[in-house]
Amino acid sequence: MRNISDIIEQHLKQILETAGKDVVDIKRSELAEEFQCVPSQINYVIKTRFTMEKGYSVESKRGGGGYIRIKRVKHQDKAELIDDIIGMINPTVSQQAAVDVLERLLEEELVTQREANIMLSAIKRETIAFQLPVRDEVRARLLSSMLATLKYLNK
Repeated sequence: MRNISDIIEQHLKQILETAGKDVVDIKRSELAEEFQCVPSQINYVIKTRFTMEKGYSVESKRGGGGYIRIKRVKHQDKAELIDDIIGMINPTVSQQAAVDVLERLLEEELVTQREANIMLSAIKRETIAFQLPVRDEVRARLLSSMLATLKYLNK
């Protein structure tokens, strides 16, 4: 059974998809009421499921007429996307942010599930058995190298 966070995430993604737009404005309180949850649950979903690593930009306006705007980031080509990701993950990247990047690569069909699994096995904390912050630096270098290879294989 899916949890409320998964349901809210799918709902927001569906709104983006069915609207045919790359931007959606939502009111946190209205969405919380619709799903009968606390507004902080909406914040949690947006903060963890709609990140730059996953290809989203989020902005908010507070106050009575406030809203949260979720924007799907689009790139002109795959090379530009890879360059942006490399810039985003350097000089360090956490394991969760790296996993988010791999999910995005899957969504963008830049890698297969098998390739993503291989990449994940190389960058997980059990493989890179160093103390922080060295582990996150090594992970960023490994992932950047893999992404650079992908960039040139996709040309």
